[in-house]
Amino acid sequence: MLTDKGVHFLAIEGVIGVGKTTLARIIAERWNAMCIEENYEENPFLEKFYENRDAYAFQTQLFFLLDRHKQLQNSALQSDLFHDLLVSDYTYDKDQIFASQNLTNDSEYAMYEAVSKALSRDMPKPDLVVYLQASIPTLLARIKSRGRVMEKSIEGNYLKDLQARYDHHFWHYHDAPVLIINTDNIDFVHNESHLQMVLNAIAECPQQTTYFVPEGK
Repeated sequence: MLTDKGVHFLAIEGVIGVGKTTLARIIAERWNAMCIEENYEENPFLEKFYENRDAYAFQTQLFFLLDRHKQLQNSALQSDLFHDLLVSDYTYDKDQIFASQNLTNDSEYAMYEAVSKALSRDMPKPDLVVYLQASIPTLLARIKSRGRVMEKSIEGNYLKDLQARYDHHFWHYHDAPVLIINTDNIDFVHNESHLQMVLNAIAECPQQTTYFVPEGK
């Protein structure tokens, strides 16, 4: 078990549509963990952002920043008598990735940076990060299959740029070991053997950045 190896905060990361929330929920159920999920539905600016990114990027980003800060601070620092493991479908650092992608106005980005830096001082860090990867066609197919209306305008080029930023961030991440899992050839939602491959890889709890490419059938 992860807690026996010193992991009490596990973060699942990845680009839009890769399956991080689904995996976080599965882990919470299988391993009796407390689960924190990103409140994308509560962001009043997100739908407008997908319609006009330049006009609503700052408001959208600032809402996510403050909400993630509140969630992680309250959940990770609060004593829980029933769960030894906390699993989230994001890291606090994720916000910086999206900010660098979406905030094209220099003044807005500078203001965002100032707020983010002030809030980050007391943020808990994960003990292990699982970074899920997938090719752009796979991501687009998964986004389409889940059918969120606000995401219908997401394009391959946007995902490609975003994934490049994610890759750079987690290849240079030093706050915790990172397990990078390529999910192109597996379906851990509908295939139990694929899921077990993923769970087993996580349970091994790598002590350094590790790349895992499971071969599904």
